[in-house]
Amino acid sequence: MPKITVKVDPDLCIGAASCVTVAPEFFILNQDNKALVLDPSSPGTKEFSRTVEVTEDQKDTILLAAQSCPTLAIFVYDEEGNQLFPK
Repeated sequence: MPKITVKVDPDLCIGAASCVTVAPEFFILNQDNKALVLDPSSPGTKEFSRTVEVTEDQKDTILLAAQSCPTLAIFVYDEEGNQLFPK
């Protein structure tokens, strides 16, 4: 399975929660209404940036969540460090 890195820029995040709506298994809002990235294989850990092993369907869901962000606060990178979103 591919690994991707998902980063949320807390300075850009406005707490719209569209990422949580699209991919609740990967995103949650913290007490400051900023999105955090979840790792389904490590429940309970929440961070602004993490590398996760995903299926192609999960990768597509994360990309849709990133695309749904009104401020483009979510960045997605492939295993080689190439930025997948935003382009």
